[in-house]
Amino acid sequence: MKKIRTFLTMMSVSISVAAFGQGATPARVAPADAKNHMDEVVTVCGKVVDTKVSKYGLAGHGKPVNFDIDQPEPNPVFFFTTFGSEAGGPNEVIAAYKDKNVCVTGKVSSAASMTFIMAADRKQIKVQPDAK
Repeated sequence: MKKIRTFLTMMSVSISVAAFGQGATPARVAPADAKNHMDEVVTVCGKVVDTKVSKYGLAGHGKPVNFDIDQPEPNPVFFFTTFGSEAGGPNEVIAAYKDKNVCVTGKVSSAASMTFIMAADRKQIKVQPDAK
């Protein structure tokens, strides 16, 4: 499962950046509904409930970090992948999003029944204010 996520992450970096460059405001969909929007650029919002750091890095980006939204493994409904900063590494990006409500925008992809967005550019991820 981890090897599949790493493979998907590395293949999707350039696709996600190209898809995010479109001009229209993307539709907002629930994490569980993202599977119905394959190859569409959408915004998915939810709470980050778990993280996984890849064993392997990507030249110029570092190690990818996967963030499960709303439901952790072994039955995740949706995840997004991004990279830490050069200086802070994966711990910096984990601290930025773990246990927070976020919205991530990008092209929905799927493989091995896992639905995800590759957010190579962290501008695709917005932390949402806590509900009171």
